Amino acid sequence: MFHFNDTLNFENKDIDVFTIGELLIDMISNDYGDDFNCNNYTKYFGGSPANITMNIKKLGGTSAIAACVGKDSFGNFLIQQLETNNINTNYINRVESSTSMVVVTKSKTTPIPIFYRGADYNLDYNAKLDSALKNSKIVHFSCWPISQKNSRITIEKVIEEARKNHVIIGFDPNYHNLIWESGHNGIEYIKNLISKVDIIKPSEVDAERIFGPDTPANQVKKFINLGAKLVIMTLGKDGAIVTNGIETITFQTLATEIIDTTGAGDAFWSGFYTGMVKGYTLNDALNLGFGVSAFNLKYVGAIVNLPTIQEIKNIYNI
Repeated sequence: MFHFNDTLNFENKDIDVFTIGELLIDMISNDYGDDFNCNNYTKYFGGSPANITMNIKKLGGTSAIAACVGKDSFGNFLIQQLETNNINTNYINRVESSTSMVVVTKSKTTPIPIFYRGADYNLDYNAKLDSALKNSKIVHFSCWPISQKNSRITIEKVIEEARKNHVIIGFDPNYHNLIWESGHNGIEYIKNLISKVDIIKPSEVDAERIFGPDTPANQVKKFINLGAKLVIMTLGKDGAIVTNGIETITFQTLATEIIDTTGAGDAFWSGFYTGMVKGYTLNDALNLGFGVSAFNLKYVGAIVNLPTIQEIKNIYNI
């Protein structure tokens, strides 16, 4: 059970957060607009687990990522970015398929993506991944790896081993039907997965895609009824609602300026996880997550030059 005024007791392991899944290129338009009538785009480091890994490192935590990229220039770029930030790339596979990419318009609301998938789901469970997983405090993944058969099998093995080794499991249910393999019921799969993870953070849009329209209070109850242990539902400008099934609390947004929403959810995960492993109470870790997310919103792209945790706390009075 997660209690808002408690800290979590972690075993002494070398990796604070081990993310598994997509490492890809974000191609973001230089202009606002949701119709893709933009002529100029800029290449950014991307992929939700990859963003979290980078941000946690910037915040002073230890992080690693298992992912798959192509043997191409985009793959070289992504690996170089990880190495520049002193992140271990031993868990990155390289294959003949092209490095995956998301093309998205710069947005102040929810960005609308177009997906180009290649290498990302060619991710196998191997000895290196197994060793890192068992030496981690938290493991994190999103819908991307579970949306295709090969990487879905890998994640199922990850969940099995994580539970055996007392590794907390975080899951981002960022469902989008366009990334799922043809003929597979992704929504039903996600519903069956919820009881097997520890922390789930849907956005309001994610919840609506999974359950249909409803109030935030009702949506979080649906996750709890399916076996979720801690639900963090972000509501954009309206903040967030969080429940452990017994107590429900709300948070107001800390954002004072919104330039681009790309990676805001990943920034939250980064601050939240970092706070947890550094011994913050759950409530304080949540506030740190919202502070890091608010800072990220002031810039274009998922990866920004984050200040120290103390500076984040000072900026947002948390």
